[in-house]
Amino acid sequence: MRRRTQAARSFPAVFALPAGFTAFLAVGTIAAALGGRMPGTAVLTACAAITGVLSATAEPLAALPLAAIGWLTVAGFSKPPYAQLRLSGSFTWNAAIVLVIAAAAGTCVRLVLRRYTLVDMEVRSGKRDEPGGAEAAGGIGSRRVLGAALLAAAGLPLLTWALAAARPHLDLADDLLIYLVAVVVITVVGGFWPAVAAAVAASLLLNWYFTQPLHTFTIQQPRNLLALLLFVTVAVAVSSVVHLAARRAVQAARSRQESAALLALAQTVLGGADSPIEILAHLTQTHGGQAELIERTGGHWVRVAASQAGSPLDAATRIDVRPGLALRVTGQRPTATRALLAGYAAQAAAAVDRERLRIQAAQAEALAEGNRIRTALLAAVSHDLRTPLASIKASVSSLRQDDVDWSAADEADLLATIEQDADRLDDLIGNLLDMSRLHTGSLQPFLRPTPVDEVAPAALLGLDRSSGLTLSVPENLPVVRADPGLLERVLANLFSNALRHSPPSQPPELRAAPAGDGRVALDVIDHGPGVADADKERIFEPFVRIDRHTSGVGLGLAVAKGFADAMGGSITAADTPGGGLTITVTLPVAAGDRTALEAEA
Repeated sequence: MRRRTQAARSFPAVFALPAGFTAFLAVGTIAAALGGRMPGTAVLTACAAITGVLSATAEPLAALPLAAIGWLTVAGFSKPPYAQLRLSGSFTWNAAIVLVIAAAAGTCVRLVLRRYTLVDMEVRSGKRDEPGGAEAAGGIGSRRVLGAALLAAAGLPLLTWALAAARPHLDLADDLLIYLVAVVVITVVGGFWPAVAAAVAASLLLNWYFTQPLHTFTIQQPRNLLALLLFVTVAVAVSSVVHLAARRAVQAARSRQESAALLALAQTVLGGADSPIEILAHLTQTHGGQAELIERTGGHWVRVAASQAGSPLDAATRIDVRPGLALRVTGQRPTATRALLAGYAAQAAAAVDRERLRIQAAQAEALAEGNRIRTALLAAVSHDLRTPLASIKASVSSLRQDDVDWSAADEADLLATIEQDADRLDDLIGNLLDMSRLHTGSLQPFLRPTPVDEVAPAALLGLDRSSGLTLSVPENLPVVRADPGLLERVLANLFSNALRHSPPSQPPELRAAPAGDGRVALDVIDHGPGVADADKERIFEPFVRIDRHTSGVGLGLAVAKGFADAMGGSITAADTPGGGLTITVTLPVAAGDRTALEAEA
């Protein structure tokens, strides 16, 4: 099982530098307040500790500013008179070496921690950094950072020249506030790091041009050093606030984009495109690249779905959805953040589960339907098939008796019974075989131009009371596109049903006529008891018998509907005017006309 380790998070520089500068200012204030009772080594130790701890927990770029401000604190508050910079002397240079070592040691500790808690585990688990680079993390792009650097390089010297010219009318507090405004402007343009550089540069310019003695880095009055330290601290703190606001704005915009993308995905899924392939296609169409969903089976990763055909994405980034199921992506645009990809992965996994549940439900439904048909078939075999067999056997046994002298009329009746029951068995077995073909999917109709007036008479052959059924087929009736054998079976079953229910005084009828829209309607009309409206759909289901007093297993109309559907037609039931039932078979008209068909024949 893959180990998961959470990487140690860096203390952002936007928090570390203001905290460090405030801590240095506190150390200097305490040293000044103690009036010499805090030796210079203690000040150096405190500043080195602050620098080392913050360098070990903050971003690596924060180490250098921390060491610089810590050194200025040691140089100004190591011994009385306090708040005066002493940039020369062995203690000052030794302090610089100590603070650089502290910053370097803290940075090395930070890099070692990052090496063992972030880099190795992220490479092994397939994670990646959030796209977007510096702009996504800090809210400021590289162009704006460059623009802020140029603004500081050009603007601060110009501002210094203007303030030096107006020195008689301004004091140090005014100069500090004006430089602070300049630093805030640079922060708004370029973000945090240009602002830090501008704040340090502005403090040096203030020290060189506006604090006594002028044009040196020595500060004569303690309050001026305190003002400069407060200026740097406040400038960096304000820069941190502006920088965080810009980053929050970018994060909010990115969150809105992710929400909009997930909403579009949800609308797509709710609209019916809920297969894993369609979800991955939506991902690549929206954010580019390629994507595939993989599942671990038998110790190997197997592709379940992919946005496009091709070889597996071996060098792609992997996002685990759950154990044994993952999403692999490559080539996406920066808008495809890891959180957004995780949302797509979850939707794709849910689509796989839904698809498998649908397959299982369909299989269960098919099994249930098969069980129902088998149960009905057993019931039919136990009664409707055994009854004619028993009648045939009894008739044959009677004819073979030697001790009975049968008359010619009796023998004719027994033979008629045998023939009638054999025909009945033939019809039942034929319907059962036809229904089996329909349910197993082995039926493959051969569709071709078929004249109705040739198929209908053939369907009457072998039916009882066939001479009583009237065929009304116009000579100019268009030929239909059908399988002649299947159409004959459809009409034979409908004729048999109509003859069974029609009274002798009102025989059934077949009426054929064009139905419009390139179709032909075949109406089989009987004048029997009819069927209730609630049962007009049920009569086409297998093993359904509305009239319990008639023989049969209820397969004739079901077979007729199955064959009609297989030929691209339809079958419906309606009431016959004056009483009875009319079953209409609608079939498409074949290409060409009857003349061409006869010429081909």
